Amino acid sequence: MRILRTLLPTVLLLACYQSKNFEPVRVERPAAAAASPQEPSIEIVATPAGKGSGEPFIFALEDGLGLSWLEPVEGTDRFALRFARYANEEWSHPRTIVERDDLFVNWADFPSIQADARGDLFAHWLQKSGKGTYSYDVRMAISKDGGATWGESFLLNRDGKQAEHGFVSLAALPEGGIAATWLDGRNMTGGDHGHGGGDMTLRYANVDSSGSITSDEELDDRACECCATGMAMTSSGPVIVYRDRSPEEVRDISYVRRDGATWSEPAAVHRDGWKINGCPVNGPQIDAIGADVATAWFTAAGEEQRVYASFSTDAGATFGEAIRIDDGKPVGRVDLVMIGPRTALVTWLEHTPGGAEIRLRRVTSDAPPDPSVKIADSDAARAAGFTRIGLSSGELWLAWTEQNAGSKGVRVARVRM
Repeated sequence: MRILRTLLPTVLLLACYQSKNFEPVRVERPAAAAASPQEPSIEIVATPAGKGSGEPFIFALEDGLGLSWLEPVEGTDRFALRFARYANEEWSHPRTIVERDDLFVNWADFPSIQADARGDLFAHWLQKSGKGTYSYDVRMAISKDGGATWGESFLLNRDGKQAEHGFVSLAALPEGGIAATWLDGRNMTGGDHGHGGGDMTLRYANVDSSGSITSDEELDDRACECCATGMAMTSSGPVIVYRDRSPEEVRDISYVRRDGATWSEPAAVHRDGWKINGCPVNGPQIDAIGADVATAWFTAAGEEQRVYASFSTDAGATFGEAIRIDDGKPVGRVDLVMIGPRTALVTWLEHTPGGAEIRLRRVTSDAPPDPSVKIADSDAARAAGFTRIGLSSGELWLAWTEQNAGSKGVRVARVRM
């Protein structure tokens, strides 16, 4: 998750040095662990999102917080991508970034916004490019005034194919502009997640404040078709996590990293061995502070659903043990934010007898995870979407889609540790 970091001294744990030659192994750790330093305070914060809103994305800004979401335009067949800022305990008036009748609205593949090192905002969304169900492009726009106005949109993918392009992750580049990674279906045929042939690819590009795109390159020629990607900027450069796809249909989490001008070959974060003949729509997330990196993911290898986290101390060159963090019946749909060296907060969706819950847990590389904390009731259905989190001014913020008796709306919570 892209965040503005303010360390939380009451929740930080210092971890022991982890050798680069450490052989990753799976460590099953029970959910019941040592008591938390203190119970967090959870507050539901009203948002300016309207009726029927969903697919939120939350992120930190220098002076507060940003929230984007998709919302149907009453009385029309159009949808709008809207944005609001939160500062001084109140939301700004919502701004519309784009409003069209050909936006691709999907519970798992949704817009995001990233602030670069200079404070410019970069938004992305998905827009239909043809009649095929999965024929859509990634379009972007830039705001240079904090989101009050947005420039003309432009294409991130420039292949000109009526194919699937999406599951975008953005990260700020150190000198301004943003890095973008996405799943690109330019080599696929059939218009339905590649069922007609060809493979989904993983691509990367840099985007500057004028909208110019450079370093556009393919990083993996065969990836899982519709699982979210994740990207973090380390002290050595970007690290990308995604669900890979082997010729034998093993779909474990892989990563690639750039050190200088060179990209690494794809490597497994951990070899779960999940063989599945189809995309689970359940991708990983990643965050970094300097050379410290943490990632979290879902797997159902061996017919057992689990959520894991893993840490790196060398800017993503290697990852350590897989640490289990769920409560026994996870749906997945993870997000993660680092709060200090080898320490992260992870959210996921957990099955319950009544449906599902959004849960939060602190995890470190050298100690049992803290007990989980329930944030809110949710639903395991696709309409519940993905919870997204951000850290701002020492507080954790969460945004999700609430589905209730046929109605739908964006909800936000603030967690004080």
